[in-house]
Amino acid sequence: MSVEYLLAAFIVVLMPGTGVVYTVATGLTRGPAMSVAATFGCTLGILPSIAAAVLGLSALLHTSAVAFNALKYAGAAYLLYLAWKTWRESGPLNMSAGGGAKRSGAVRVAVTGFLINVLNPKLSVFFLAFLPQFVDPTASAPMPQMLTLSAVFMAMTFVVFLGYGLGAARIGAKILASARIMSWIRRTVAVAFAGFGLRLALSER
Repeated sequence: MSVEYLLAAFIVVLMPGTGVVYTVATGLTRGPAMSVAATFGCTLGILPSIAAAVLGLSALLHTSAVAFNALKYAGAAYLLYLAWKTWRESGPLNMSAGGGAKRSGAVRVAVTGFLINVLNPKLSVFFLAFLPQFVDPTASAPMPQMLTLSAVFMAMTFVVFLGYGLGAARIGAKILASARIMSWIRRTVAVAFAGFGLRLALSER
């Protein structure tokens, strides 16, 4: 595995996107445990895109306007739904979940993170273009190489997102007492989700 791949993957993972915003927002509003759940969900949400790239299925999204647009609009609609729920102070970023609902709350947070990445067609197209660049074309079995590169990318995503989430949770613990600040954070996150959703809906392949 080349240093170039590790550096490129690290830069890609660090770039702010819907997964980063969601993980940070969860850490700020729900604490460290829920930030771990968000990180886990977002990381698992990469798996279908990697599997599609490895199996060549993401080429369908690249060549079929119908398939790409269907997934794109589904993803945009989901992000706009999250924006609305966050603005209304409900949904996975709701802080009113009681102690008895911690397990179901964690599952809900993880599922939301999973869906955020699954419903992003550009992620599949990205891996279709990204992974093959670092596979040795002379190798007799490229599949193990792609699987190894994918595993490293997912591990890197988990570590970086966990850092984002736990760091945000430490900050959130100091500002939870201020309802005004938390309300401002929620609405900022809602606007961010809406912006990502609109950008996805209006994007071209």
